Amino acid sequence: MKKSYSAISAMMLIAIFFISNSTFAQLDFLPRGSQTAKVSQRIGNTDVTIVYSRPSVNDREVWGALVPYGMNNLGFGTATESPWRAGANENTIFKASDDLTIGGKTLPAGKYGLHMIVNEDNTATVIFSKNYDAWGSYFYEPSEDALRVDVEAKEIAHVEQLTYTFNEVDATSAVASLNWEKKQIPFKVETDVTNNVLADIRQKLQTSPGFNRQTWEQAANYAQNNGGDLDEALGWVDAAIAGQFFSQKTFNNLSIKSQILTKQGKTAEAEALMKEALPLGTVFQVHGYGRQLIGQGKNAEALEVFKWNVKNHKDTWPVHYGLARGYSAVGDNKSTIKHLKIAMGNAPAQANKDRVAANIAKAEKGEAIN
Repeated sequence: MKKSYSAISAMMLIAIFFISNSTFAQLDFLPRGSQTAKVSQRIGNTDVTIVYSRPSVNDREVWGALVPYGMNNLGFGTATESPWRAGANENTIFKASDDLTIGGKTLPAGKYGLHMIVNEDNTATVIFSKNYDAWGSYFYEPSEDALRVDVEAKEIAHVEQLTYTFNEVDATSAVASLNWEKKQIPFKVETDVTNNVLADIRQKLQTSPGFNRQTWEQAANYAQNNGGDLDEALGWVDAAIAGQFFSQKTFNNLSIKSQILTKQGKTAEAEALMKEALPLGTVFQVHGYGRQLIGQGKNAEALEVFKWNVKNHKDTWPVHYGLARGYSAVGDNKSTIKHLKIAMGNAPAQANKDRVAANIAKAEKGEAIN
Protein backbone atom coordinates (compact mmCIF):
# COMPACT_ATOMS: atom_id res chain seq x y z
CA MET A 1 0.00 0.00 0.00
CA LYS A 2 2.84 2.39 0.87
CA LYS A 3 4.57 1.61 -2.46
CA SER A 4 1.33 2.33 -4.31
CA TYR A 5 0.90 5.62 -2.42
CA SER A 6 4.49 6.59 -3.15
CA ALA A 7 4.06 5.83 -6.83
CA ILE A 8 0.87 7.90 -6.99
CA SER A 9 2.62 10.77 -5.16
CA ALA A 10 5.54 10.66 -7.58
CA MET A 11 3.20 10.71 -10.56
CA MET A 12 1.32 13.67 -9.08
CA LEU A 13 4.59 15.58 -8.57
CA ILE A 14 5.66 14.90 -12.16
CA ALA A 15 2.25 16.06 -13.39
CA ILE A 16 2.45 19.23 -11.31
CA PHE A 17 5.96 19.88 -12.72
CA PHE A 18 4.75 19.63 -16.32
CA ILE A 19 1.62 21.66 -15.60
CA SER A 20 3.78 24.34 -13.95
CA ASN A 21 6.18 24.44 -16.88
CA SER A 22 3.34 24.48 -19.38
CA THR A 23 1.67 27.32 -17.51
CA PHE A 24 4.94 29.23 -17.36
CA ALA A 25 5.37 28.90 -21.12
CA GLN A 26 1.79 30.03 -21.76
CA LEU A 27 2.13 33.10 -19.49
CA ASP A 28 5.50 34.21 -20.83
CA PHE A 29 3.78 37.16 -22.50
CA LEU A 30 2.96 38.80 -19.15
CA PRO A 31 4.65 42.18 -18.49
CA ARG A 32 8.12 42.07 -16.92
CA GLY A 33 9.84 44.39 -14.56
CA SER A 34 12.77 44.70 -16.98
CA GLN A 35 10.99 45.15 -20.26
CA THR A 36 12.38 44.09 -23.63
CA ALA A 37 13.68 46.75 -26.01
CA LYS A 38 15.29 46.86 -29.43
CA VAL A 39 17.46 49.54 -31.01
CA SER A 40 18.71 49.51 -34.61
CA GLN A 41 20.97 51.62 -36.78
CA ARG A 42 21.50 51.45 -40.51
CA ILE A 43 25.07 52.23 -41.64
CA GLY A 44 25.06 52.48 -45.43
CA ASN A 45 22.99 49.40 -46.23
CA THR A 46 24.07 47.45 -43.12
CA ASP A 47 21.60 46.97 -40.27
CA VAL A 48 22.97 46.68 -36.73
CA THR A 49 20.48 45.72 -34.00
CA ILE A 50 20.65 45.19 -30.23
CA VAL A 51 17.81 43.37 -28.45
CA TYR A 52 17.92 43.56 -24.66
CA SER A 53 15.97 43.83 -21.42
CA ARG A 54 15.99 47.08 -19.43
CA PRO A 55 16.51 46.86 -15.67
CA SER A 56 16.08 49.98 -13.53
CA VAL A 57 18.53 51.33 -10.98
CA ASN A 58 15.71 51.58 -8.44
CA ASP A 59 17.98 53.12 -5.77
CA ARG A 60 20.33 50.13 -5.89
CA GLU A 61 24.11 50.15 -6.02
CA VAL A 62 24.83 48.95 -9.57
CA TRP A 63 28.53 48.78 -10.40
CA GLY A 64 30.51 46.40 -8.24
CA ALA A 65 27.35 45.19 -6.51
CA LEU A 66 24.32 44.43 -8.66
CA VAL A 67 26.78 44.08 -11.55
CA PRO A 68 29.93 42.58 -9.96
CA TYR A 69 33.29 43.58 -11.34
CA GLY A 70 35.24 41.07 -13.41
CA MET A 71 34.23 37.46 -14.11
CA ASN A 72 32.06 35.70 -11.54
CA ASN A 73 30.62 32.33 -10.63
CA LEU A 74 26.88 32.96 -10.78
CA GLY A 75 26.03 29.75 -8.96
CA PHE A 76 23.99 28.27 -11.78
CA GLY A 77 24.53 26.78 -15.22
CA THR A 78 27.68 25.24 -16.64
CA ALA A 79 30.01 28.27 -16.53
CA THR A 80 32.48 28.45 -13.66
CA GLU A 81 33.17 32.09 -14.54
CA SER A 82 30.71 34.36 -16.31
CA PRO A 83 30.71 37.91 -17.65
CA TRP A 84 27.66 40.16 -17.24
CA ARG A 85 24.86 39.58 -19.74
CA ALA A 86 24.81 43.34 -20.47
CA GLY A 87 21.14 43.62 -19.66
CA ALA A 88 18.54 41.57 -17.82
CA ASN A 89 16.62 38.33 -18.39
CA GLU A 90 17.72 36.44 -21.53
CA ASN A 91 20.90 36.97 -23.48
CA THR A 92 21.38 40.44 -24.89
CA ILE A 93 21.44 39.90 -28.67
CA PHE A 94 23.66 41.75 -31.14
CA LYS A 95 22.89 41.34 -34.87
CA ALA A 96 24.66 42.64 -37.98
CA SER A 97 23.59 42.09 -41.59
CA ASP A 98 27.16 42.55 -42.90
CA ASP A 99 30.68 42.12 -41.56
CA LEU A 100 31.73 44.77 -39.05
CA THR A 101 35.04 46.08 -37.77
CA ILE A 102 35.08 46.65 -33.99
CA GLY A 103 38.26 47.70 -32.25
CA GLY A 104 40.25 47.00 -35.40
CA LYS A 105 38.99 43.39 -35.50
CA THR A 106 36.48 41.73 -37.82
CA LEU A 107 33.11 40.51 -36.57
CA PRO A 108 31.42 38.45 -39.31
CA ALA A 109 27.81 39.18 -40.21
CA GLY A 110 25.46 37.25 -37.94
CA LYS A 111 23.79 37.02 -34.54
CA TYR A 112 25.68 37.04 -31.23
CA GLY A 113 25.19 36.98 -27.49
CA LEU A 114 26.46 40.30 -26.15
CA HIS A 115 28.28 40.13 -22.80
CA MET A 116 30.53 42.51 -20.89
CA ILE A 117 33.23 42.29 -18.28
CA VAL A 118 33.06 45.51 -16.28
CA ASN A 119 36.21 46.42 -14.37
CA GLU A 120 36.71 48.62 -11.34
CA ASP A 121 39.30 50.77 -13.16
CA ASN A 122 36.66 52.17 -15.56
CA THR A 123 37.49 49.79 -18.38
CA ALA A 124 35.36 47.01 -19.85
CA THR A 125 35.64 44.11 -22.25
CA VAL A 126 32.82 43.70 -24.77
CA ILE A 127 32.28 40.06 -25.75
CA PHE A 128 30.43 38.79 -28.82
CA SER A 129 29.58 35.11 -28.28
CA LYS A 130 28.47 32.69 -30.99
CA ASN A 131 26.09 31.23 -28.40
CA TYR A 132 23.24 33.72 -28.62
CA ASP A 133 20.25 31.68 -27.47
CA ALA A 134 21.35 30.62 -23.96
CA TRP A 135 19.66 32.29 -20.97
CA GLY A 136 21.84 35.10 -19.68
CA SER A 137 25.51 34.24 -19.24
CA TYR A 138 25.07 31.18 -17.01
CA PHE A 139 26.33 28.93 -19.81
CA TYR A 140 29.08 31.21 -21.07
CA GLU A 141 31.96 29.38 -22.73
CA PRO A 142 35.09 31.37 -23.75
CA SER A 143 35.74 29.04 -26.70
CA GLU A 144 32.50 30.33 -28.24
CA ASP A 145 33.75 33.94 -28.36
CA ALA A 146 33.62 35.40 -31.84
CA LEU A 147 35.29 38.62 -30.71
CA ARG A 148 36.51 40.43 -27.59
CA VAL A 149 37.16 44.17 -27.54
CA ASP A 150 38.59 46.22 -24.67
CA VAL A 151 37.04 49.67 -24.26
CA GLU A 152 37.09 52.67 -21.93
CA ALA A 153 33.97 53.41 -19.89
CA LYS A 154 32.76 56.98 -19.40
CA GLU A 155 30.94 58.79 -16.61
CA ILE A 156 27.57 60.24 -17.67
CA ALA A 157 24.48 61.80 -16.11
CA HIS A 158 22.16 59.37 -14.33
CA VAL A 159 20.21 56.98 -16.57
CA GLU A 160 17.52 55.15 -14.61
CA GLN A 161 16.69 52.38 -17.08
CA LEU A 162 19.48 50.58 -18.92
CA THR A 163 19.53 51.99 -22.45
CA TYR A 164 21.48 51.15 -25.60
CA THR A 165 21.99 53.96 -28.09
CA PHE A 166 23.78 54.57 -31.38
CA ASN A 167 25.69 57.86 -31.37
CA GLU A 168 28.20 59.61 -33.63
CA VAL A 169 26.68 58.05 -36.74
CA ASP A 170 28.44 58.79 -40.01
CA ALA A 171 28.58 57.27 -43.50
CA THR A 172 30.54 54.18 -42.47
CA SER A 173 30.31 53.85 -38.68
CA ALA A 174 28.41 54.41 -35.46
CA VAL A 175 29.20 54.23 -31.75
CA ALA A 176 26.99 51.76 -29.87
CA SER A 177 26.73 52.56 -26.16
CA LEU A 178 25.33 50.88 -23.08
CA ASN A 179 24.14 53.60 -20.68
CA TRP A 180 23.07 52.83 -17.12
CA GLU A 181 23.26 54.57 -13.77
CA LYS A 182 26.25 56.92 -14.28
CA LYS A 183 28.30 54.73 -16.61
CA GLN A 184 28.50 54.54 -20.38
CA ILE A 185 30.25 51.65 -22.14
CA PRO A 186 30.74 52.61 -25.81
CA PHE A 187 32.15 50.60 -28.71
CA LYS A 188 32.54 51.79 -32.29
CA VAL A 189 31.20 49.62 -35.12
CA GLU A 190 32.42 50.21 -38.66
CA THR A 191 31.57 48.58 -41.98
CA ASP A 192 32.87 48.70 -45.55
CA VAL A 193 29.79 50.33 -47.06
CA THR A 194 31.05 50.43 -50.65
CA ASN A 195 31.89 46.71 -50.77
CA ASN A 196 28.63 45.84 -49.00
CA VAL A 197 26.58 47.87 -51.48
CA LEU A 198 28.44 46.51 -54.49
CA ALA A 199 27.95 42.93 -53.27
CA ASP A 200 24.24 43.67 -52.87
CA ILE A 201 24.14 45.22 -56.35
CA ARG A 202 25.74 42.15 -57.93
CA GLN A 203 23.13 39.94 -56.31
CA LYS A 204 20.21 42.19 -57.27
CA LEU A 205 21.34 42.40 -60.90
CA GLN A 206 20.64 38.66 -61.07
CA THR A 207 17.08 39.08 -59.77
CA SER A 208 14.01 41.07 -60.82
CA PRO A 209 15.60 44.55 -60.39
CA GLY A 210 18.16 43.47 -63.01
CA PHE A 211 15.45 43.35 -65.66
CA ASN A 212 15.31 47.11 -66.12
CA ARG A 213 17.78 49.59 -67.56
CA GLN A 214 17.72 52.04 -64.66
CA THR A 215 19.11 49.44 -62.24
CA TRP A 216 22.22 48.97 -64.39
CA GLU A 217 22.65 52.74 -64.68
CA GLN A 218 22.35 53.19 -60.91
CA ALA A 219 24.81 50.36 -60.32
CA ALA A 220 27.40 51.87 -62.67
CA ASN A 221 26.91 55.35 -61.23
CA TYR A 222 27.29 54.14 -57.64
CA ALA A 223 30.45 52.18 -58.46
CA GLN A 224 32.15 55.05 -60.27
CA ASN A 225 31.27 57.58 -57.56
CA ASN A 226 32.28 55.39 -54.60
CA GLY A 227 35.61 53.84 -55.52
CA GLY A 228 34.25 50.71 -57.17
CA ASP A 229 35.91 48.80 -60.00
CA LEU A 230 35.70 51.08 -63.06
CA ASP A 231 35.85 48.20 -65.54
CA GLU A 232 32.92 46.56 -63.77
CA ALA A 233 31.05 49.88 -63.77
CA LEU A 234 31.75 50.27 -67.49
CA GLY A 235 30.31 46.82 -68.16
CA TRP A 236 27.16 47.70 -66.24
CA VAL A 237 26.55 50.97 -68.08
CA ASP A 238 27.30 49.34 -71.44
CA ALA A 239 24.53 46.83 -70.67
CA ALA A 240 22.17 49.75 -70.11
CA ILE A 241 23.17 51.36 -73.42
CA ALA A 242 23.06 48.37 -75.77
CA GLY A 243 22.90 44.62 -76.11
CA GLN A 244 20.04 43.75 -73.73
CA PHE A 245 16.28 43.67 -74.24
CA PHE A 246 15.91 46.64 -71.86
CA SER A 247 18.83 48.66 -73.30
CA GLN A 248 18.33 52.20 -74.59
CA LYS A 249 20.88 54.89 -75.31
CA THR A 250 20.01 57.96 -73.21
CA PHE A 251 21.65 61.19 -72.12
CA ASN A 252 21.88 59.79 -68.60
CA ASN A 253 23.69 56.55 -69.37
CA LEU A 254 26.01 58.19 -71.93
CA SER A 255 26.85 60.79 -69.28
CA ILE A 256 27.63 58.06 -66.73
CA LYS A 257 29.83 56.26 -69.25
CA SER A 258 31.61 59.52 -70.07
CA GLN A 259 32.40 60.06 -66.39
CA ILE A 260 33.79 56.53 -66.09
CA LEU A 261 35.97 57.00 -69.17
CA THR A 262 37.25 60.31 -67.75
CA LYS A 263 38.28 58.56 -64.54
CA GLN A 264 40.06 55.93 -66.64
CA GLY A 265 42.02 58.71 -68.37
CA LYS A 266 40.21 58.29 -71.69
CA THR A 267 39.39 61.98 -72.03
CA ALA A 268 38.92 62.14 -75.83
CA GLU A 269 36.46 59.23 -75.77
CA ALA A 270 34.59 60.83 -72.85
CA GLU A 271 34.22 64.19 -74.63
CA ALA A 272 33.08 62.54 -77.87
CA LEU A 273 30.45 60.61 -75.94
CA MET A 274 29.01 63.78 -74.42
CA LYS A 275 28.69 65.36 -77.87
CA GLU A 276 26.70 62.28 -78.84
CA ALA A 277 24.61 62.65 -75.68
CA LEU A 278 23.57 66.30 -76.09
CA PRO A 279 20.77 65.72 -78.67
CA LEU A 280 19.29 63.05 -76.37
CA GLY A 281 19.10 65.35 -73.37
CA THR A 282 16.31 67.57 -72.12
CA VAL A 283 16.92 71.29 -71.79
CA PHE A 284 17.48 70.81 -68.08
CA GLN A 285 19.89 67.88 -68.51
CA VAL A 286 22.02 69.91 -70.90
CA HIS A 287 21.85 72.91 -68.56
CA GLY A 288 22.97 70.68 -65.68
CA TYR A 289 25.87 69.36 -67.74
CA GLY A 290 27.00 72.93 -68.47
CA ARG A 291 26.95 73.77 -64.78
CA GLN A 292 28.86 70.58 -64.03
CA LEU A 293 31.59 71.72 -66.44
CA ILE A 294 31.82 75.09 -64.69
CA GLY A 295 32.21 73.22 -61.39
CA GLN A 296 35.12 71.33 -62.96
CA GLY A 297 36.74 74.57 -64.09
CA LYS A 298 36.07 73.80 -67.79
CA ASN A 299 34.61 77.22 -68.46
CA ALA A 300 35.14 77.41 -72.24
CA GLU A 301 33.58 73.96 -72.73
CA ALA A 302 30.65 75.00 -70.51
CA LEU A 303 30.02 78.10 -72.62
CA GLU A 304 29.82 75.97 -75.78
CA VAL A 305 27.30 73.63 -74.12
CA PHE A 306 25.13 76.57 -73.05
CA LYS A 307 25.29 78.00 -76.61
CA TRP A 308 24.20 74.60 -77.95
CA ASN A 309 21.24 74.64 -75.55
CA VAL A 310 20.15 78.11 -76.68
CA LYS A 311 20.32 77.06 -80.32
CA ASN A 312 18.46 73.79 -79.90
CA HIS A 313 15.91 74.85 -77.25
CA LYS A 314 15.29 78.38 -78.42
CA ASP A 315 13.90 80.80 -75.81
CA THR A 316 13.12 77.94 -73.41
CA TRP A 317 13.79 78.38 -69.73
CA PRO A 318 16.57 78.20 -68.55
CA VAL A 319 18.75 78.42 -71.69
CA HIS A 320 19.55 82.13 -71.45
CA TYR A 321 20.13 81.85 -67.71
CA GLY A 322 22.63 79.09 -68.47
CA LEU A 323 24.30 81.13 -71.21
CA ALA A 324 24.64 84.04 -68.79
CA ARG A 325 26.44 81.67 -66.40
CA GLY A 326 28.69 80.53 -69.25
CA TYR A 327 29.65 84.10 -70.17
CA SER A 328 30.20 84.97 -66.49
CA ALA A 329 32.53 81.97 -66.17
CA VAL A 330 34.76 83.28 -68.98
CA GLY A 331 34.62 86.87 -67.69
CA ASP A 332 32.33 88.43 -70.35
CA ASN A 333 30.22 90.61 -68.05
CA LYS A 334 28.42 92.51 -70.83
CA SER A 335 27.09 89.33 -72.41
CA THR A 336 26.23 88.02 -68.93
CA ILE A 337 23.92 90.97 -68.26
CA LYS A 338 22.40 90.73 -71.76
CA HIS A 339 21.34 87.10 -71.35
CA LEU A 340 20.21 87.58 -67.76
CA LYS A 341 17.75 90.21 -68.98
CA ILE A 342 16.47 87.81 -71.67
CA ALA A 343 16.20 85.10 -69.00
CA MET A 344 14.10 87.46 -66.85
CA GLY A 345 11.55 87.60 -69.67
CA ASN A 346 11.07 83.81 -69.92
CA ALA A 347 11.48 82.87 -66.24
CA PRO A 348 8.41 80.67 -65.46
CA ALA A 349 7.82 81.63 -61.82
CA GLN A 350 8.43 84.46 -59.38
CA ALA A 351 11.10 82.46 -57.55
CA ASN A 352 13.03 82.14 -60.83
CA LYS A 353 12.62 85.86 -61.54
CA ASP A 354 13.91 86.70 -58.05
CA ARG A 355 17.06 84.59 -58.58
CA VAL A 356 17.70 86.19 -61.98
CA ALA A 357 17.15 89.68 -60.55
CA ALA A 358 19.66 89.00 -57.78
CA ASN A 359 22.22 87.90 -60.35
CA ILE A 360 21.56 90.96 -62.54
CA ALA A 361 22.34 93.12 -59.50
CA LYS A 362 25.61 91.21 -58.96
CA ALA A 363 26.59 91.34 -62.63
CA GLU A 364 25.92 95.10 -62.82
CA LYS A 365 28.45 95.49 -60.00
CA GLY A 366 30.94 93.51 -62.04
CA GLU A 367 30.64 90.39 -59.83
CA ALA A 368 30.63 86.82 -61.12
CA ILE A 369 27.31 84.98 -60.78
CA ASN A 370 28.52 81.36 -60.50
